[in-house]
Amino acid sequence: MKPIMLSIPESFESSRLLIRAARWGDGAGVNEAVLESLAELKPWMPWAQHEPTLEESEVSIRRSRLEFLERSDLRLLLYNKETGQLVGSSGLHRINWQSRRFEIGYWVRTSCSRQGYITEAVEAITNYAINELQANRIEIRCDSRNTSSARVAERSGFTLEGILRNEACDTEGNLRDTMIFSKVRGVEY
Repeated sequence: MKPIMLSIPESFESSRLLIRAARWGDGAGVNEAVLESLAELKPWMPWAQHEPTLEESEVSIRRSRLEFLERSDLRLLLYNKETGQLVGSSGLHRINWQSRRFEIGYWVRTSCSRQGYITEAVEAITNYAINELQANRIEIRCDSRNTSSARVAERSGFTLEGILRNEACDTEGNLRDTMIFSKVRGVEY
């Protein structure tokens, strides 16, 4: 099976969100959301350690577009259907097409946090992975200190499988523990 040959829908919806693949030109909206949210993203996201330029954001979007087309990473942008505002970003990462394993990552812009958008997106993306991509395993990984991220996984029905101690370095270079949540075909769905 060659992943590049897969026909994958580029957009889908939840009750409040349009969830779609990144497109050329999306960099300005992403840049605005990242700049607004930099203080909240910085502790958790290695890519949020400095203010990105418009060009850097557009380069990131264009890379994501190419990766989506190659099926090597499926970055998805989250838009409020009513206002058209970019709410955040998510996607399916660290893909193993042979075993049909995917990892959901996510972040929300500060002005849209604590409104349930990310939980809604995670549930919709989980359904997309199950129904469109025949996922056998879906993971959410987060720093054990990132309680907001862990709560999203729990609210979305993911099971905490374990905590990998001193598994990775945080954004300041210190060792951190990583929580691994999952949903597995035949168990949770």
